[in-house]
Amino acid sequence: MNESRDSTDTQPKTVRVGMVDDHQSPVWGIERILERQDDIDLLGSAPTVTELLAAVSDLDVVILDLRLNDGTTPRENVNRLAEHGIVTVVYTSGEHPDLLRSAARAGTLAVVLKSASEDEILAAIRAAASGQEVLTTEWAAAIDGDPNLEAVDLSPQLQRVLTLYASGGTSASVGNELGVAPDTVNEYLKRIRQKYADAGRPTRTKLDLFKRAVEDGWLPVPHRSRGD
Repeated sequence: MNESRDSTDTQPKTVRVGMVDDHQSPVWGIERILERQDDIDLLGSAPTVTELLAAVSDLDVVILDLRLNDGTTPRENVNRLAEHGIVTVVYTSGEHPDLLRSAARAGTLAVVLKSASEDEILAAIRAAASGQEVLTTEWAAAIDGDPNLEAVDLSPQLQRVLTLYASGGTSASVGNELGVAPDTVNEYLKRIRQKYADAGRPTRTKLDLFKRAVEDGWLPVPHRSRGD
């Protein structure tokens, strides 16, 4: 009986995987790759993190597309999954280094190109499931190309002020949203600007604030219109 118990205990654990992508083709590709693996199960997919967690939350790894139509940032999604004890493998075409940096700052364990080989994808999933980082050349290039890698540390309240104001709000509208006076919002904005100035990243204008919010993953990279 002891031998039987030891044999069971040493069997490799099946990695429970979910996928978030709002295009079906990448999901089909991952399904095809994983269906032949005895140690990895794809338990579900959804176009947003919210929908995936509503359908299945007992996951080890989520394969996450960087640019989703719901407007969430990679940073938000990686952090939210981490709150559920789920690690992230970013699955990307690689054309948005700002989004890669956002995910990296949030602690994603791997970045894999959608053009990567099956072996590379499987290796990344298995490594992430065991808590190992997978440093690809694409990830390194995105980080090395960013002179402002260290994101400015903002409290949750300052984050909300920055995102609301940089998205087009006024001191009055932001104050109304947060339940504080406009003068308080202006004080928050002074703190935010000072933090960025101290980091060598000045924010003299509202556009500068928007750029910093995108760079640091507080706001998503804006989509181009079809006419651009």
